[in-house]
Amino acid sequence: MTSATRMSLEEYLRLQYPFTVSANLDGGFVIVFPDLPGCVTQAEGWEEIGEYDDDARRLWLESAYAQEELDIPLPSYPEEHSGKFNVRLPKSLHRRLVEAAEREGVSLNSHIVELLSRRDPQAEIQRRLGAIEGLLVHSQIT
Repeated sequence: MTSATRMSLEEYLRLQYPFTVSANLDGGFVIVFPDLPGCVTQAEGWEEIGEYDDDARRLWLESAYAQEELDIPLPSYPEEHSGKFNVRLPKSLHRRLVEAAEREGVSLNSHIVELLSRRDPQAEIQRRLGAIEGLLVHSQIT
């Protein structure tokens, strides 16, 4: 976003930027805004976090806005990924997946999550075969 397409300062101030709070080893809490580089503050007690985080965010945005050449990032929202999506697949594949889940004694959802979380075994085998073929061709040349 260039300065020509910037929102007004008031619009930036109305945005809700996510922040993390961590306990400091020396006492108090550290507040970090991941979307606002360098925007960090500390609070002595838990009850001060709301006040301190708002002050830090406001000061960072006001300072960044005053520097017209500086881009101000929009807030990120990790919850945009709900963990749900729909997939259409052939009935025969659906049946095979259900049967495999039943054999494993798990739900279809759990079985599919397990399959997706593994690396693709066929691709891994093909990669390894390609490496072996490359070694064989190289050894025949030399």
